[in-house]
Amino acid sequence: MTHKRANKAIYFSGIIETATKIRYLMANAPANPKPPEPRMLKIQKLTPRFAITAALTEEDFAAVARAGFKAVVSNLPDGEFEGQLLAHREAILAWRAGLKFRHVPTSKHDVLTDAVVEGMADALAGLDGPVLAHCRSGTRSAIVWAAASARSQPVDCVLETLTKAGLDLDFLKDDLEAQADRKRWIGTTQALDCDCEPRADAA
Repeated sequence: MTHKRANKAIYFSGIIETATKIRYLMANAPANPKPPEPRMLKIQKLTPRFAITAALTEEDFAAVARAGFKAVVSNLPDGEFEGQLLAHREAILAWRAGLKFRHVPTSKHDVLTDAVVEGMADALAGLDGPVLAHCRSGTRSAIVWAAASARSQPVDCVLETLTKAGLDLDFLKDDLEAQADRKRWIGTTQALDCDCEPRADAA
C-alpha cells in the first residue's frame, strides 16, 4: 500500500507541475499575439510592363493581383521540384485572382531555343500588362525575356535594362547577339519593350 501511495503521489505531482507550467505560460502570453508575418513576394521589375519573380505559392496570386499585375507567365516545367504548383493549378489560381495565365515551360538547357523564345513572345503579345513571369528563381524568365527582346532591340540596351533591374547577366551578350541575328523576327510588344531604339533591320 505504501508503494502504491508513493506512485500516486509522484503521478499527481507530475500533473500539478504540468498544470502549473501551463498556467504560467498562459499568464505570461501576450494579450494580442501577432499573427505570423506573411511571405514577402520579391518582385524585380525589368520594365514598367514586365517583371520577374521566383516560384509562386497559392497565396501569392492574390498579392500579385493587388500589386497591379494583369497576367502571370510561368516558365517553370511541371515536376521540376517537389511541392511546386503545377501549371493547371496556377491557371485556376490566376483565374480566381482575376489574372490571365500562360505556361511557357523551359529548362536551363532550352531557354534560348526558338520554341521557347518565340513561345514567350507569342504569350506576351496576347496579354495585357503589366505581366509577371516566374520560373524557380526568376533567372530563366529574365533570360527568355532578354532573348525575345534582343530580336528587335539593341543587345546593349537589353543588357542595360537587366543591369538596372539588379541582374548581372552580361555573360549572355554573345547569346543575345545570336538571338539578334535570327531570321525569325519578333515585333516589340509592350512587355518586351525596354525603351530601346528599334534595330535597323527590324523595320
